[in-house]
Amino acid sequence: MESKQDISKRWAREGFSFDTWVDPPRQVWEDFVHETDEMVYVLEGEVELEVKKKVRTLGPGDEALIPAHANHSVRNVGGTTAYWLYGYRMKNSD
Repeated sequence: MESKQDISKRWAREGFSFDTWVDPPRQVWEDFVHETDEMVYVLEGEVELEVKKKVRTLGPGDEALIPAHANHSVRNVGGTTAYWLYGYRMKNSD
């Protein structure tokens, strides 16, 4: 599994911001849409990512890209606190 520092550097090269998110068990974030691409990387726990009605379960070391303008939801489906990284494509980045 990549270190947070390595992920931060890689995402910066790819034009993404970088931050950490923490969700308690059963936390749900439903029906979000962003104007830019979003990257997600799970450090600990298990989250269910639904993008355009397609559901995928992510665990430690899994990464996913959420395309701009895609309706999406994130749910902590594990029995523990989930720690995940997220970043948004910065302007002037393709």
